Amino acid sequence: MLKKLVRSERFRVFAATAVTWWFRFVRRSCRTVVEPADFFETLGEPRPLIVTTWHGEHFMLPFIKPNDRWPVKAMISRSRDGEMNVLVCEKLGIGTIRASAGKTGEEVRRRGGVAGFVAALRELREGTVVVLTADLPKGPAKVTGEGIIQIARHSGVPIVPVATVTSYRKRFTRSWDRAAFNLPFGRFAVVFGEPIEVPTDADAEVLETKRKAVEDELNRVTARAYEIVGGRDV
Repeated sequence: MLKKLVRSERFRVFAATAVTWWFRFVRRSCRTVVEPADFFETLGEPRPLIVTTWHGEHFMLPFIKPNDRWPVKAMISRSRDGEMNVLVCEKLGIGTIRASAGKTGEEVRRRGGVAGFVAALRELREGTVVVLTADLPKGPAKVTGEGIIQIARHSGVPIVPVATVTSYRKRFTRSWDRAAFNLPFGRFAVVFGEPIEVPTDADAEVLETKRKAVEDELNRVTARAYEIVGGRDV
């Protein structure tokens, strides 16, 4: 009976509403620090971007959106957990692309990776900001996958690594990504990295160089965000 309740649409909507309320509360109760502070002002008018962060550091990512003039869609897996994320995104005014990467061709097809790749390119051509995690679901954590590099290569749109961190967070040490669940009443740091462009004619060596560049820049901005907020895991 409990499993039936958890899987019901009514329960998922209730849970998504509670989660959305929680993260809005966290955002409003924290003092926000953005680095660089003029990131969006420097960009000027809304434009397509590929925004990325690490798995487990993504819960506060919806709050980097400056205003409703910036259309945003997040790539979310087709898993059961993904259903909840879709509802939360919708309540926060963010569209979704249902797909995730995989380690094999069959896994990519099963998870909708090819369709997601095509959908991401279409959204970028239309001026949408596409958000996705850089590392593959369930590992290895904090290692950039090739998918995001190929999206940048085929779209000509730069990748922007971003870190969103709060002073206080519950660290799930037994999860594969050691996810940080954000808590209120502290600082909220948003750190944007240097945009990384991938040439359309990039060969295997250049692709690997760009993949490593995204990885290194994500590690840098994440470390910087934690340096800004201080705080502790609980």
